[in-house]
Amino acid sequence: MTRPHYIASIDACAAHYGDDADAMRKFLISGHEKAMKMDNRGPIAFDSSGALEPSILQAYSEYGFYVFTDVLQPEELKDIEEDLEAMKQRFPVGPGEPLAADGSPGLGSDCTALTLLWSKPLGDPLGGTDLANGRHQVKLHEPQAAEDAPEWAPFILLGSLQFSETCLRVYGHPQLLKIAEAINGEDFTPFNEALFIKEPGVGAAVSWHQDGTTHWESDDFDQDIHGFNFMAQVYGSTAVNGVWVLPGSHKLGKVDIKQLVKESGSERIDGTVPLICDPGDVVICNRQIVHGSFPNSGFEPRITVNMGFHRRSSVLNVMGAGTHNEAQVFDEALIAKRSEVIGYGIDARRQRFPDETPYTYQPFAKAGLEYQWDEDAKASLHDYNTRDLSI
Repeated sequence: MTRPHYIASIDACAAHYGDDADAMRKFLISGHEKAMKMDNRGPIAFDSSGALEPSILQAYSEYGFYVFTDVLQPEELKDIEEDLEAMKQRFPVGPGEPLAADGSPGLGSDCTALTLLWSKPLGDPLGGTDLANGRHQVKLHEPQAAEDAPEWAPFILLGSLQFSETCLRVYGHPQLLKIAEAINGEDFTPFNEALFIKEPGVGAAVSWHQDGTTHWESDDFDQDIHGFNFMAQVYGSTAVNGVWVLPGSHKLGKVDIKQLVKESGSERIDGTVPLICDPGDVVICNRQIVHGSFPNSGFEPRITVNMGFHRRSSVLNVMGAGTHNEAQVFDEALIAKRSEVIGYGIDARRQRFPDETPYTYQPFAKAGLEYQWDEDAKASLHDYNTRDLSI
């Protein structure tokens, strides 16, 4: 799990922390070593009955995350990389701008829902603000970017499945959907989907936080009530550019992150580890776990194909948190409409990888519903993330 220039990337990152450079370097290296010693990493595996291996479920329950290795193969990664490059050419020239660099309409410029988020290079745009219901309680160190850095850098692309067929195919991955069923039941529902963009030298921080908002005081609260995210890594993930997590914190309820930082003596929270991944690895990460990422002041890019899923009981007839869209009650009709993307993802993947056995989503099977990925389906996904099931 070493890469060319990895230590040099760590050194470059640490150099941005002034008097704390040595401490940051030790933190990054120590975190990497601790992460690689944990017993929550390996290929997706099912037992003889077709159920997810109990050891995987146990490790996920204990730590709040699991690294599935070699999920996306080189052919699919190549497709994704080409699609990403094409999308980047369509990005608006800056925040609020309607046009791409070639004068064509910028990607997402015709959407009413929030799509492309921007940050100052190496900034922490969410930390210490009231955004996202104020869940990013502290602001992380914002290193000085290079003089030739752009004024703004793309940060997160929301509603990504309407822009990227390759991301939609990942969404329809049969083994990942089977894992979603194992964790959240056969009637699991979507949450939201995004691309996290952490280009070297400019990629923004995401301050320490927990994703869940709605159910902290629920009588039915447990460690899985706010769902999980899959994080598929296109280029890999390191201690420098990747997400860091506090193992086991998904069981603690609402955590006082300011107190954690105070007790740790810095933003380098004690006990946290990075999600170390090779290209094609996919992490399942509980949304209640304390997690965050530092600015990418190293040399290696990270692009994460992010997609989340919930238990149906966590969202049905629940007032949404309003984090990713307007707060609304998630009734049966809205959940059914939002779930259509599962059907489109399954069929888009079937068309590209016909030798795979597609996943069968039981709510569709029981209702006799079939979905075909075609131009009409593609058009139907416009602004689909206005229906994100955010809790």
